[in-house]
Amino acid sequence: MNWLVFSYSLPTQSSSSPRVTLWRRLRRLGAISPAGGVQVLPARDDCLEAFQWLAQEIRQAGGEALVMHVEQFEGLTDQQLIDLFHAAREEEYAEIDARAAELEKAMSKRTKPDDRAQIREGIDKLHRRHAEITRVDYFDSPARGRAAARLAAIEQSLAPGASQSLKIELAVIRDYQGKRWITRPRPHVDRLACAWLIRRFIDPGATIRYATAPKPNEIAFDMDEGQFGHRGNLCTFEMMRLAFGLDDAGLRAIAEIVHEIDLRDGRYARPEISGIDTILAGWSQSDMSDAELESQGIALFEGVYASILMVGTGVSKKKKG
Repeated sequence: MNWLVFSYSLPTQSSSSPRVTLWRRLRRLGAISPAGGVQVLPARDDCLEAFQWLAQEIRQAGGEALVMHVEQFEGLTDQQLIDLFHAAREEEYAEIDARAAELEKAMSKRTKPDDRAQIREGIDKLHRRHAEITRVDYFDSPARGRAAARLAAIEQSLAPGASQSLKIELAVIRDYQGKRWITRPRPHVDRLACAWLIRRFIDPGATIRYATAPKPNEIAFDMDEGQFGHRGNLCTFEMMRLAFGLDDAGLRAIAEIVHEIDLRDGRYARPEISGIDTILAGWSQSDMSDAELESQGIALFEGVYASILMVGTGVSKKKKG
């Protein structure tokens, strides 16, 4: 596995303030320091760029900085380094968990609307912090899901009527291959993500038609009376993912992104949401055909999926050209 190593020194006469600022920036990048004061990140393009900018700033301030590509550390295996990343992220997720526990305790004592509004504000802040940690959770720490689940549970307690106990009927992928699918015209986030899910995991050669009413034997999704649609506080993509038993870090992340853009209930605060929402809003104002929207949407979600999996595994591909 490939790694980036960042080594630096500041001018001896500099105050403690620049050192503290640099330490905080390295922490926000998710870097670890296994030994000797060097900082380490996985060999990803965004990590390289971040280290390069830091090195430039340090040199401009009269210090020295060096960014190195390393394939192997003497005395440290790749797994040991990954464990150090996990430990760092778990400590940060634990802070969220502790603050969430305080909010749960406050909920058990307060029932006034103003109190619940304060708790909601606290949850929103924790969601934003969770998104910041997730952005640098390069190896998909197990603590990520636990922290997110606790925040979701508190939200459900704040709005008990919004979340129902759902019985989801399981679907077998082979039973849905070679079929015709239908959804409403001008597909937006939920329908585009479902189209990607169908072509990526269920039937690459699926026929998807955009119309207001299904024909016999067509499988309708995200439509009134469709086989796959919203239920409770789950969007169609979430329902399809669960129905077909599709589960990995990339799909869970996309489900959160689609949920927030589609339902806008503040349940998730992933860093990708704002950018994807802006892109989709632009498409909605364009004169692209349904087929063009689907094609662009599939490319978009495929890129998001690949990026999230890359982060989770620490794999980075160098740019060509």
